[in-house]
Amino acid sequence: MPPAGCSRRSLLIGAGAAALASPAIAQKGWEPTRPVQFIVPAGTGGGADQMARVIQGIVSKHKLMRQPMVVVNKAGGAGAEGFLEAKGARGNPHMIVITLSNLFTTPMATGVPFSWQDLTPVAMLALDEFVLWVNAESPWKTAAEFVEAAKRERLKLGGTGSKQEDQIIAVAIGKATGAQLTYVPYRGGGEVAVQLVGKHVEATVNNPIEAVTHWRSGALRPLCVFDSQRLSGTEKMTETMAWSDIPTAKEAGLDVEYLMLRGIFMPAGVQPAQVAFYENLLEKVRETPDWRELMQQGAFNTTSMTGDAFRAWLTKEEARHRTLMQEAGFLA
Repeated sequence: MPPAGCSRRSLLIGAGAAALASPAIAQKGWEPTRPVQFIVPAGTGGGADQMARVIQGIVSKHKLMRQPMVVVNKAGGAGAEGFLEAKGARGNPHMIVITLSNLFTTPMATGVPFSWQDLTPVAMLALDEFVLWVNAESPWKTAAEFVEAAKRERLKLGGTGSKQEDQIIAVAIGKATGAQLTYVPYRGGGEVAVQLVGKHVEATVNNPIEAVTHWRSGALRPLCVFDSQRLSGTEKMTETMAWSDIPTAKEAGLDVEYLMLRGIFMPAGVQPAQVAFYENLLEKVRETPDWRELMQQGAFNTTSMTGDAFRAWLTKEEARHRTLMQEAGFLA
């Protein structure tokens, strides 16, 4: 959860649209001299992939960088492929990585020789929510009804990867309620949503951005959000519901809470001026209407951090995830 003093959904105030008007933003000091590889340690169509491609589009559209940004998905080993590539690129300022909480869970679950301290933290962009989704044709209208059904018979819950964030939530639901859930892992959140639409699983805990299109089309139904308070969006996403209409898990009698990192890192061994370039770039990205639209569509918690505050948060989250992974029996 965001640390004390951080506004939960505060609007990020910056220079504004005027700074975006020039054909190329002049940067003081270092800037990329060749294309920047943007590593996504997850599959296509999921929340991390969508966010990376939105950032790529904003940078290109507003000419925020002279060199192009190239998104590359490296999902193997629950993201280990992407993380190890970044670890091996020490000193390379032409690579950035978008991270989710598999930054913590993947090395803990697999034993791969990697931790977040093998990279250079740049910025927390947001925290992502998790929602319990079911097919709109299912009989369950509330989380309590779903849990009661899962107590009577084992239900399949789809998620992204094995021993990752989605499965941590699935285990927590079972421990809190006695629900019987068979976890079915897929390669990315986009695929997870499609499997639920096709009724190959009974539920998912997809991030909002991964399921919103199917919700708006009438194919999926949200039952609760795994946060301490309701989502902030009040604009109607369907004919009858806004994000803020989805009850929290606790309101629904389910005491489970979990948020996920969306952050940017660089390889280790880069220079402060190179880190500052990307901090400045991402600040300009967050000032655009395109970014605000993504935050609204995906119901993101817009907390952001850089520097020492971000490092302190990462240290605490790593310890918290070690406890969660241990309780779930997922430590390698």
